[in-house]
Amino acid sequence: MPNRNHLANDMGTQHYATQLGIYDEMYATENKALPHWERFMAALEAMGSEQLELRRREAQRLLRENGVTYNVYGDAQNLTRPWRLDPVPLLISSEEWAIIEAGLKQRAELMDLILKDLYGPQSLLKKGLLPAELIFGHDGFLHPCVGALPKQQRHLTLYSANLARGPNGRMWVLDDRTQAPSGSGYALENRTVMTRVLPDIFRQTQVRRLSGFFHALQQGLVDIAPHNKEDPRIVVLTPGPLNETYFEHAYLAAQLGFTLVQGGDLTVRDGRVWLKSLAGLQAVDVILRRVDDSFCDPLEMRSSSQLGVAGLLEVVRRGHVAIANPLGSSILENPGLLAFLPRLSRHLLSQELKLPSIATWWCGQRREREFVLKNLDSLVIKPINRSLGNHAVFGGSLSNAEKELLRQQIIAKPHLFIGQEQVSFSTLPAFIDHHIEARNAVLRNFVVASGNEYVVMPGGLTRVARQKDNFVVSNQAGGISKDTWVLAKEPDKPLSIWTQARRPQLLDVASEPLTSRAADNLFWVGRHLERVEATTRLLRTLLQKLREALEFKDSIDTQCLAVLLRTLTQVTGTYPGFVKCADSLLQAPEQELLVLAKDGNRKGSLTANVQAFGQAAFNIRDLWSHDTWRSIDNIQRRWQQRVVNVELGVEQLQKNLDDLLTGIVAFTGLTAESMTREAAWLMLDSGRRLERALALIALLRSSLALRHEEPLQNQVLEAVLVATDSLTIYQRRYRAVLQLPMVLTLLLLDETHPRSLAYQLRELTAHIGVLPRSKGKSPLSEEEAIVLKAYTDLRLCNIQELILATDNAGIYPRLEQLLADTTQLLWRLAEVIAAAYFSHAQTSQLMVQTATEDEL
Repeated sequence: MPNRNHLANDMGTQHYATQLGIYDEMYATENKALPHWERFMAALEAMGSEQLELRRREAQRLLRENGVTYNVYGDAQNLTRPWRLDPVPLLISSEEWAIIEAGLKQRAELMDLILKDLYGPQSLLKKGLLPAELIFGHDGFLHPCVGALPKQQRHLTLYSANLARGPNGRMWVLDDRTQAPSGSGYALENRTVMTRVLPDIFRQTQVRRLSGFFHALQQGLVDIAPHNKEDPRIVVLTPGPLNETYFEHAYLAAQLGFTLVQGGDLTVRDGRVWLKSLAGLQAVDVILRRVDDSFCDPLEMRSSSQLGVAGLLEVVRRGHVAIANPLGSSILENPGLLAFLPRLSRHLLSQELKLPSIATWWCGQRREREFVLKNLDSLVIKPINRSLGNHAVFGGSLSNAEKELLRQQIIAKPHLFIGQEQVSFSTLPAFIDHHIEARNAVLRNFVVASGNEYVVMPGGLTRVARQKDNFVVSNQAGGISKDTWVLAKEPDKPLSIWTQARRPQLLDVASEPLTSRAADNLFWVGRHLERVEATTRLLRTLLQKLREALEFKDSIDTQCLAVLLRTLTQVTGTYPGFVKCADSLLQAPEQELLVLAKDGNRKGSLTANVQAFGQAAFNIRDLWSHDTWRSIDNIQRRWQQRVVNVELGVEQLQKNLDDLLTGIVAFTGLTAESMTREAAWLMLDSGRRLERALALIALLRSSLALRHEEPLQNQVLEAVLVATDSLTIYQRRYRAVLQLPMVLTLLLLDETHPRSLAYQLRELTAHIGVLPRSKGKSPLSEEEAIVLKAYTDLRLCNIQELILATDNAGIYPRLEQLLADTTQLLWRLAEVIAAAYFSHAQTSQLMVQTATEDEL
């Protein structure tokens, strides 16, 4: 194994060693690096190993804060993994890229023609150019889709291919991706991060920009729209947050200005596909799908699917919606086709393939089957149908018993298997443990039909194996991604993705295309956030009182602490907690308080609410700005790292509660200053107002609705004001000793105080009044009537009368009745809002994980 030692420096490039007989991307000859690699590596050497490590960490920080993740199935402990990016990109010269680009365009054209024929005249089958068993035996051939392709120039809108360089230095196609090709969004995010962590080197290297590809993607989707050509409604159909590449679905929707939807957000009526939004049904013209085609229509295909839209295929037949890629396009991912592509290229294009496929033998042919069976040890055996748990096997790694079982399976159903040559992928430099080392790599490229041609992304998503000499290169197997730099002869002009010719459309307040699913999640983001804040403020107040009780040994402090502990249980709903508990728990509550803070499995705990807040926010990742998402990430990550994952006492918990409140304030400030007052804001703030009102009522019912003696009363009043962030306002406004009527006036009736009950009801009244809703024959909708009653009852109350007398239990019955009635009205309001605006299908985790789309 030769060492290339002319690049010696502190990064350890003197140890950069290629594998004997394997092509390395950096070297043209045994001892000479390619010129563009030499210049790039010189720049890295000038930077030094420690600085490059800092840049790598900065890249990971940016990716984490931007919420870039890749979900891994079968990893119960850590479903969502952070996206990993190596700071050393793959460099491709402009001359070599021209060859790759031409080959990818040709291959996309060929795939498009094959797709058109298989679901049209099927002349390739009739002429014997393709075996019927190979096509009809593949799960990707969908019989209901025959004759359903629309009349348009190109049907295959998106195409992707995995490339690897063989020992002879030539690029080979490992497989084709036509179902729902993933990775372009990750490639864009990788590029965004790399331009921030290596800005000078990126500029000096003259790298081709990616924005042109995404312009072409936007235009390509507009081109296939059957209606509203000037401004079609385009949606991205995702299986949901549990899908492995959900980040990319949300990211592309946000970057391209499309609406992210799940199957339950769409419906078929009168021969059209409609988006169910708060403003009513809106016609959909184009669907960019990220759901496997067999799951897209439970009416005509997989009947058990909860991810699709019943009747979708019939709308396609009628020509009222376009889908990219068309339903049934997964037939082109049949690996058995690779063996027939050279002949098909000559027949359909009158050309030889410019990018050859890896050598493939389909076992449905006698001679090829015999060859595979005789050479199992040296081949990779693949089933033609991909599924979870049904992957390629290396024949040489099997035991004799396993080999014999595989042999019998091939003989029994030969048309379902292929054999492929074991290709030694080329290596390229990667920054591993502070050193530059060689790792095997695979490049995924992306192509889109736009206008009269196919446009290739000048770059792609490169992945390398984490371990040396490992030819299994995928994110599921722990691979690391790289940016791909296609070098230009002159600098590319920077171009924003948003530069487009589509006619802008001005939307009225509350009429933006917000799906019911997104509205539901926004509503619960607000509710969970308020639960976190209310619990945090009360817990922080309680810890302060605990310190005072332990320090001064005062009976009044102890009694006040007992009141606050019971209040904490009632506000959080973590029964039995401190309600009707033994005196020993009230006297030594530290352990229970830590459990309420840390235990994510306990419903109502602080950690459970933080996690629920984060999950609801992640479900609508496409709606948040980068800054807002960073604040969401900070809230979750810091709490997890500093509280949940460490052993700590109540003393350390206080500071972490302060930090958590700071994060909450940052999020609320960003949303208040950055979100337009449209439907999304109305739902988010309605959730917050509803939950803040409920939390405040629970606090007052468990603390102030019960009469206390004078010394204790003052302490309880002060604690309530502190827990509601109202003490300073009370002192400034009343300049008097604490009195129950004044405290209640401030917290119940003062509409200028953002934490009062009246303020929450007033805001809810305003928000609900703006939301679109059918009122029938009544002048008010049901939700308007409910909140109006609660608001009116509160405004008509007299504070002095509410606390005029107590019952035998020491409770102010009128105050308790008002608060109880308001609670019932608010819970009813939540139910009515849910029924009116959040009616969408729920997707099971199993269904989402079954529709794996395209593994990276």
